[in-house]
Amino acid sequence: MAAIQWRPVPNHLTTPDSYSICFVSRGSAGLNDLASDITLHHPNFSKDDIITILHAEDEAILERLLNGEQVTKEGSLSWFPSFTGRLDNPDDPLPPLDECLHLNTRISAPFLEHLRQEAQTERLPMREKLPVITAAEDTVLGLRDVLRSDGMLRLTGNNLSFDRNDIGSHCLIEGTRSGSAVQSRVGTIANSEIVLMPDVPSQDDPWNNEYRLSVTTHYTEHGTPRTGTYKRMLRSPLSITLSSSGPPANIGILTGSATAPHVSVTGATMSEDTSLRIQVIQDLPGNRLLFNLLDMDKDGQAGEQVSLTTDGSLSLSGFTGSPLSSLALTVNDYAALWEMLRKEYGGRLVDTLDITST
Repeated sequence: MAAIQWRPVPNHLTTPDSYSICFVSRGSAGLNDLASDITLHHPNFSKDDIITILHAEDEAILERLLNGEQVTKEGSLSWFPSFTGRLDNPDDPLPPLDECLHLNTRISAPFLEHLRQEAQTERLPMREKLPVITAAEDTVLGLRDVLRSDGMLRLTGNNLSFDRNDIGSHCLIEGTRSGSAVQSRVGTIANSEIVLMPDVPSQDDPWNNEYRLSVTTHYTEHGTPRTGTYKRMLRSPLSITLSSSGPPANIGILTGSATAPHVSVTGATMSEDTSLRIQVIQDLPGNRLLFNLLDMDKDGQAGEQVSLTTDGSLSLSGFTGSPLSSLALTVNDYAALWEMLRKEYGGRLVDTLDITST
């Protein structure tokens, strides 16, 4: 029997730093693997018979759960439904089941105790030392992942320190479509923090405002360079100039490295120039995208959400105190925006907009 593998992993949420114990999987076993294992100990049953029985067990458990029962498999697992959600009044209807109904499992104490008694463990070495960037914040606005050439960017993490006189060590900002800049206006350099005034490279089109950030350093004089890349994208503000003579042409927002904007601003109603943020959230249960406007404070005012499920136009209302009362948009490529949110932004994307009129 092989051992259960684990390795220590830095936990940067504690002060001082500590280490978490991380399980390292040797692989993944599926239905066919389980059936093969069972036939080794019960050769009177064929593999196909075992698979049929395992499927039948799932069906029987589901039927009992649908009957409103808790199902207990003595010596191993229990299954039971649970609900999440809020009711303002006791006689309110239940929210949609795809939002509130969940299924929980509980491991029996004897099963867990048996696992602990029989288990053997194997410690794996830590991964090589690398710069780890855990957060990037514009200190002027107090907003994360915002990249302003007139701002101050503060990076926090671990093992970030580098020698500014070492030509092989640097902080680099790269556009996801084009352009890169080694950062030269760096102030603080420490293991846990770097503060700099960003040099933001230009990209091919104005809507390409998405950037990657990395730190490269030597930990020893003759050691190999080690590079750590920030897992989130930085986004620079987008300048939008509205003309009184007609709607703006193709002012792209909420886009990555694409050669055409996923979303375009087509007009606005406002009393004076302003800066604000626009947010789009991927609502997976509703299979839709939710758009709304935000002020420039991290936890400030927000406009009403508007949903969209395909390419098309929409109008977003402003928030309390905003000089902008409405912003008109056209979603040019809903499918591409959906995929970008899912793969690269964890379902939420925010752009900063500097809006002026002529």
